[in-house]
Amino acid sequence: MRSLEEFRRRVSGHRERLRRRFLEYGLSAFTDEDILEMLLAFGTPRRDTRATARELLKRFGGLAEVLEAPLEKLTETPGVGPRNVLPLKFVHEVARRYLRRRIENRDYIRSAREAYEYLAHELADCPQEVFKVIFLDARGRILAVEELFRGSLTETAVYPREVFSRAFNHRAASLVLVHNHPSGDPHPSRTDLELTRRLLLAGTLLAVNIFDHVIIGREGYFSLAEEGIMEKLKLEIGRI
Repeated sequence: MRSLEEFRRRVSGHRERLRRRFLEYGLSAFTDEDILEMLLAFGTPRRDTRATARELLKRFGGLAEVLEAPLEKLTETPGVGPRNVLPLKFVHEVARRYLRRRIENRDYIRSAREAYEYLAHELADCPQEVFKVIFLDARGRILAVEELFRGSLTETAVYPREVFSRAFNHRAASLVLVHNHPSGDPHPSRTDLELTRRLLLAGTLLAVNIFDHVIIGREGYFSLAEEGIMEKLKLEIGRI
C-alpha cells in the first residue's frame, strides 16, 4: 500500500513539474512525448502515462500521426482506452476548429502561406490525397472552404463540373485550389499541372478566376502562383 502511495506521489509531482514548465515557458519547452503524456493524463490522472506516450510515438512515428490516427488503431496500443483516448481526439478537433475560424474571420486570403497554415493541420499527414477549394468573393474575402474530392495515395479524380457547380452555389469570383501529397514532397507533378490547366481553361470560359493552386506536404507547401507557374499557364491558355 505504501509503495502504491509513493508511486502516485511521484506521478503527481512529475505532472506538477510539467504544468509549471508549460505555464512558465509554453509548449516550446515540451517534447512530443511530454505533450502526449499530459493529454493521456487528463483521461487517466492516477496512472503513469509516460510509457504509453512513448509507445504511441514509436508505433505511429510522430505527434501529428498519433493525433490523426483512427480511434480503433489508437486503442490497440497497450495503455490506451476509451477514457484517455478522448483527450487526444478532442484536442485535435479543437485545433482544427480554431484554425478554420481563424482564417474564416479574416477578410482576405493574403498569401499561399495563410492557406497552408490553415489546412496543413489536417492535410500534411493525411494518407490519402484530398482536394479542397477555398471560395472567394470579388474582394478576395473567404466565402467557404470545402473538401470536394478524396482519392488514393497516388491520384485524385477531380471533376471540373463539380468544382464550378460549387463555385456558382457560393457565388464565388475566385478559387484557391488546395491538395496534399501523401509522399510529403509538395512539388507539383505533371498530373497536378495538367489538372490546374484544365481548371484554368474552364474558369476562363465561366468567368471564375483560379487565384492559386497550393500543394501541401510534410516538407512544407508549394504555391503555383508564388512560383510564377499560374501566370505561365494562363498565358498558354490565352494563346489557345
